[in-house]
Parts: sequence; C-alpha cells; structure tokens
Amino acid sequence: MFHKKLSWQNALVLGASYFFYAWWSWKFLGLLVLSTLLDYSYGFLVASPKRRKAKLFLWLSIINNLGILAVFKYYNFFALQFQQGFELLGWHTHPVLLNLALPIGISFYTFHGMSYVFDIYRGHQKPVRNFIDYAVFVSFFPLLVAGPIERANHLLPQIQKTRNFNFSQAKDGCLLILWGVFKKVVIADSLADTVELIFDDYTRYNGFALLMGALAFSFQIYGDFSGYSDIALGTAKLFGFELLSNFRFPYFSRDIAEFWRRWHISLSSWFRDYLYIPLGGSRNGKFKAVVNTFIIFLVSGFWHGASWNFIVWGGIHACGFLPLLLLNRNRKHLTDVVAQNSIFPSIKELWQMISTFTFVTFAWVFFRAKDLSHALGYIKQIFVSIYNQPQQFLSAPTGKNAIFYIVMVVLGDWYLRRNERQYKFTNKVLLVLLAVISSVYFIKQVLMGSNSSFIYFQF
Repeated sequence: MFHKKLSWQNALVLGASYFFYAWWSWKFLGLLVLSTLLDYSYGFLVASPKRRKAKLFLWLSIINNLGILAVFKYYNFFALQFQQGFELLGWHTHPVLLNLALPIGISFYTFHGMSYVFDIYRGHQKPVRNFIDYAVFVSFFPLLVAGPIERANHLLPQIQKTRNFNFSQAKDGCLLILWGVFKKVVIADSLADTVELIFDDYTRYNGFALLMGALAFSFQIYGDFSGYSDIALGTAKLFGFELLSNFRFPYFSRDIAEFWRRWHISLSSWFRDYLYIPLGGSRNGKFKAVVNTFIIFLVSGFWHGASWNFIVWGGIHACGFLPLLLLNRNRKHLTDVVAQNSIFPSIKELWQMISTFTFVTFAWVFFRAKDLSHALGYIKQIFVSIYNQPQQFLSAPTGKNAIFYIVMVVLGDWYLRRNERQYKFTNKVLLVLLAVISSVYFIKQVLMGSNSSFIYFQF
C-alpha cells in the first residue's frame, strides 16, 4: 500500500516525523503544528496578485515566525539587556523572565516556513494545496531538529512524487549514516571529554593545554554537526529523498569566504538569499556591502544563541571576511578544491589552510564559552601563561590524546575531499572496521552514561 500510493507515503512520513518530535516533548508538538499551519495559510495569501496585499501578509508571516523565536529564544536576553540599560540611567526595573525550555529545532523549522513564504512572494514557488505535503517539508524528521535547512523548490517536488525503493540509493545512505555515526560517536564524543575538562575550568591549565582545548573543540563541533548532517542525508536517502549538502570539508578552506561556502552551507546560503541580497548585497557600493556583511554575520551569530559571545563570534568572522570583500577576493575559490590534481597541497595552499583554520579556531572559543567574560578570560589565560612559562611547550599538554581523533577525521576527509557525497568504501575490511569501531565506542558511551546529544540540538 505505502509503496504505491503517494498520499499514504507522505502520511506515514509525517506521522513518523511528529512521533519523532513528540518523543522529545509532546508539549511543543503543538507549537510545531501551529507554525506549520500559519505559514501554510500565509502561502496562499502571499500569492495574491495584489502586491500590496501580498506584501502585508509577507510581513505578517515574518512577524509571526520571528515572534515565536523571540518569545522562546530571545525574550529573556532582551529583557535583561533593557534592565541593565535602565540601571545605567539610574532606573531600577524588575522584568518578568520566562522560564521556558527552548523547543528543539525551533530555529530550523521557522526558517523552513519563512523561506517557503518568501519564495512564493518572489514567484519562485507556488502555494502547496495539500497540507500533508507542506507539513512533511517543514517537519521531515531527519532534518527537523538540526537541519540542513531545505528549500521548498528542492524538497517539495520530491515529496510530491511517488518514491520507490532504490537499492543503490539506500546503500549510499547507509554508508553516509555509518560515516556520520563514526564522526559523531568516535570523534566528537571522544573529544567532548577533553573540551569539557579544559573549558569548564580553564584557570587550572596552562596556555598549551588551552590551545589543545580550542583545537579539540574545533573538531568536536565539526564531527558532531557534520556527523549529524551525514546521518540526516543518509536517512533521507533510505526514504527516497536527496537533501542539500551541509558541509564540504570546511577545514580545508583557503580563506574565510571559502570556509562559509563549506560550513553549514544551508544556513549561510539562507542568510545570503533571504537577508543579504534583499538588503542590497554588494550592488550599491562598497560601504553598503560592508554594512550588509556585518549585518548578516551578526545576525548569524545571534541566530546561534541569545548571548553576547555568539554575537562577538559572528563579528569576528565579519572582520575576517571584510578584507576579502574590499579586495574583491571573496569569490576566489567557488568551485575548485584544494590539491585538486595532486595528493598533497602546495606550500601556499597549506599556509592558507593553516591560517584560515587558526582564525576559525580562535573564533570558536567565543562560540564554546559560557558567556563573553568566559571567552575573554580563556584567551587572556593563553597569552599570559605562554608569556610567563614558554617552557611549557617542551612537555605534552593536557588533552594530548585528542590529536589521535583529530588525525583520523582529517585523513578521512582528505581522502573524500573532491566529492562530499562519494562515500563509496570499496574496501570491505575498512567498512567493517568503521562499523565495529563505531559500535564499540557507542556501547562505551552507553555504559558510561555519557551525555552525547548533538550540539546543534540547542539551536
């Protein structure tokens, strides 16, 4: 029955998606359904040939979606900022704070809905009449809680046609899932212990150990998030769907612009298409382009969390992007791959990768820290410790075991760097080895009772 009738297929996928979400918290399932209903309705209203009416409902959709995010994700942040501002003026206020859990995946499914309405307003997408089809687009369970953020014109056509089991596609999906689980369970979860140990009590460690902690987090968040994305893409393949790529080996980037074309691709392209370009992009001169660049990076930082350290993280990346923009070098590496026709990178490419990765790792300190003062204290401790005790580099630092896991993922990514979808391990011994290692580490995590939730579930 399910393999022949499209409506039954989509009803099954939707039911599985809602069950998946309700398993985390059934109370917030209603919010997901409400958000879906609102944007489904706005889609028809925004399609009106009367542009004034269409624009009105576009803005209402934006207000509704951002309002949901504001209440659950940003209300307490703004309330406390206003309180501090009034106190500087001598006015003492006592704002009411909301004790609400952050609904999992709220940033992702609201962005799905907003992009759908935007595309209809622009004439790139027609309203979907079948509510179940649209609901599957918003809440498809592999991408519901941590992306990638799909586009309506890419995923909806796949939802609206009957899907048959394809062995080759399913096999590729299983390989993607296996590699994703390896990066999450073996790499990210193993590095998490080092990261937590060093970041949570950084004043106890010397600068060398703190550098190791920052390096470990760079690969923890990469293994964690890209691992989830691989699992999501692989799971979708089992159901006959092809999702957008979310990572293309970002740590092999040769500048910050290339890094953002390879890291969390679905989010960076979303901000480009629905914020940067509508603001004017780079069409109105360099000054406007610089302003728009800072806006998009600061908003990206704020999207990740209601805290100043995330905003500073976005600002750091804006500063790194700015020289490339001013020198018209921000679109240099659009399609080529590092060491495309050779086994090893050139000296120039190696230096570019190392300098870009160092910049990105420095910024990650602000992302991982509990707050801005924590991040600044961490960085200050690095420089003070190294200045006072340069001999510390003569002995192995705390967290040195992290190097083992980092080397594993770097070698694996280097082998696959020319095609992020080419997870075709022809060596069956290697395939079995990956499966066995992932299983052993997973069992170890379960027996130890470790918290191995995905980092991006909190966004």
